[in-house]
Amino acid sequence: MTVTAAAPRVIQRYFELAPSPDGEAFLALFTADALVEDEGNEYAGIDAIRAWRAAAPLVEYTITDVELADERLVVTCTITGDFPGSPFPGLRFHFEDFDEQHVKVLRIRP
Repeated sequence: MTVTAAAPRVIQRYFELAPSPDGEAFLALFTADALVEDEGNEYAGIDAIRAWRAAAPLVEYTITDVELADERLVVTCTITGDFPGSPFPGLRFHFEDFDEQHVKVLRIRP
């Protein structure tokens, strides 16, 4: 499943660029003061998000659900890659603050 055409373009681009090694195009999706939470850690600002991305293995995403909840978009995926426990089903990407061009808050949780 892909992110539906009804999802904002910035969310579609996130899942298009996330599996790519082109980190700069991916980072351009975030505001300068963006916040990403992943595995219980918070990464605030582009430099911290760049470090988070550089340390994480590139993975493939199989989107299993997309829902709008309380003005947040929640995308549920199975991720597959070179990491222990792969494939990992049911990972949820909570896009909590975004506009058509940038993500300000993203929380990734099982």
